[in-house]
Amino acid sequence: MATEAELKAAGEKYIPKDYDPALYRLRHSLAHVLAQAVVEKFPQAKPTIGPPNEYGFYYDFELDVNPSPGDLEWIGNRMRQIIKGKHAFKVREISADEGRQLFQGNPYKLELIDGLAKGGQDEYGNPSAGAATITVYQQDTFTDLCRGPHVPTTGDLDPKGFKLTQVTGSYWRGKSENPMLKRFHATAWASEDDLKAHLARVEEAERRDHRKVGRELELFANEPVFGSGFPMLLPKGATVRRLLEAFITDYERKAGYLHVYTPDAAKKELYRISGHWEHYKDSMFPPMDLAEGGQEWDELCLRPMCCPHHIQVYKSKARSYRDLPIRIAELGKMYRYERSGVVGGLSRVRCMTLNDAHLFVRPDQVKGEIAGVLALMKRAYADLGITEYRFRLSKNADPDGPPSDKYVDNPAMWESSTTMLREVLQESGMPFFEAWNEAAFYGPKIDVQVKDVMGREETLSTIQADQHLPAKFELEYKDSDDTPKRPVMIHRGVISTMERMMSYLIELYAGAFPVWLAPVQVAIVPIADRHFTFAQKLADDLLEKDYRVEVDLSSGRMQAKIRDAAKQKIPYILVIGDKEMEANAVAVRLRDGTDLGPKPVPEFVALLEKIARSRTLGLVL
Repeated sequence: MATEAELKAAGEKYIPKDYDPALYRLRHSLAHVLAQAVVEKFPQAKPTIGPPNEYGFYYDFELDVNPSPGDLEWIGNRMRQIIKGKHAFKVREISADEGRQLFQGNPYKLELIDGLAKGGQDEYGNPSAGAATITVYQQDTFTDLCRGPHVPTTGDLDPKGFKLTQVTGSYWRGKSENPMLKRFHATAWASEDDLKAHLARVEEAERRDHRKVGRELELFANEPVFGSGFPMLLPKGATVRRLLEAFITDYERKAGYLHVYTPDAAKKELYRISGHWEHYKDSMFPPMDLAEGGQEWDELCLRPMCCPHHIQVYKSKARSYRDLPIRIAELGKMYRYERSGVVGGLSRVRCMTLNDAHLFVRPDQVKGEIAGVLALMKRAYADLGITEYRFRLSKNADPDGPPSDKYVDNPAMWESSTTMLREVLQESGMPFFEAWNEAAFYGPKIDVQVKDVMGREETLSTIQADQHLPAKFELEYKDSDDTPKRPVMIHRGVISTMERMMSYLIELYAGAFPVWLAPVQVAIVPIADRHFTFAQKLADDLLEKDYRVEVDLSSGRMQAKIRDAAKQKIPYILVIGDKEMEANAVAVRLRDGTDLGPKPVPEFVALLEKIARSRTLGLVL
């Protein structure tokens, strides 16, 4: 059997590639300390698994009681006592039989030991190659089935660097047919200062959460009768979406895009040819048999993507090399069968509208067209106030990793398309990084990665080079020598789906939209009934100029009206009293409480026009 030093060294290989090794060891060790404290508090608890996660760790237990806040406080205090004991984390190799004896009475550990002994599973029950060495770690009085790694002793943990956050329900191995467990969640960091910084980020993220802000600003709602993942845009949210749609389609029109409308559904045959049915059917809604063709491939499917539809636009007539590039764009509605547990708000939905486009180009035009898409994206991002992002070259399966059937099998095509995108990024001078296993099933991508308040990264925009679908659909154009040639297809989404972009912008602005994008730009607050007519006339004049205005004619007090308008994040609040009415002026307040004082109406209108037209994030020049 291996020595303790060898076993500890072997455990290091299980640290995920992009995870800080010191944090991983710390969090994994704290999970064991938590398990010891929980078992001491509830001797009947049966520990299952407790891995590190993004901001800390969790541990699942079979437990027949619901822990109270007082129980969690006791457990946290006991964990600190264990940490101060400076107990060593000791590891040893055991046989499967010894493991079964050690964990008798715990069916979860026994199931894991059986999987390890048989091979093909790791200690968490995940697929793994070959039979595994079975090891246990012990600190103080607690022993757990574990491969490591850990810190040397509990004394290497900061007793003030963690916080128990909640206890929720979870199913063993994530399957609803299995027993329900209690999941103890915790966030854990190297120091108390790091913990405080994280908790501050959590608080800020909660303040900006688009679900909370969207509800408060009456932007959207989720009605149970519609089902999970089908949000309803309310009038103010619909205004923001309409403005975003006009914003991007205007940019596209000026860049030579041709806008189309294509059906939301098609026969399954279309997706069979494209490969979506083979590679993507688990994310598609079930087909609909309308009894119109009698064959399986005649069933109708809600489309998961627009590319096969835009290919039909290209194929609608013969094409010459002189016609290319052809840029087909659509605000295309798509449907994804997301699990109900992962959908929420606007960021994860089952029906979405993508700012989609497909460019059909000659091989010699690929670089220039992709560069044009990058330029368009950068202009759109600048107008939207998106300044922090980075580029990722997303590739197919890692050749040094396990084999994957996720991607089409055409090594030469993958190499050619990846080289195209890499050269465009290199020639643009923009920094980028490369990542395996992030491509579309048919080709590599340039993904634009943005971060939220918590530092989590997500893809907002994408550009894909595709030589696969043109071959599958036998696309052609006549070259200058009258011979048929195959175009390259560029897929791109500049501002993502309308739903995801709205959710991202709500959180970016914390609901305080710039003037040009604000659902209501001006709130007018008349002080008394005698000012109503003047206020309404001003509102009508602004509406005639296509500004978005609300007049508060309620019987509330002036200060309350001003507070209500500020809470709704309305950029300009115009107060009208006797002096303002006599001088044809307005007292201008900003949503942040700044008082600009009285301004003649023409002067304010000029300010509003300049700010809206410039798309600046500020409210004054």
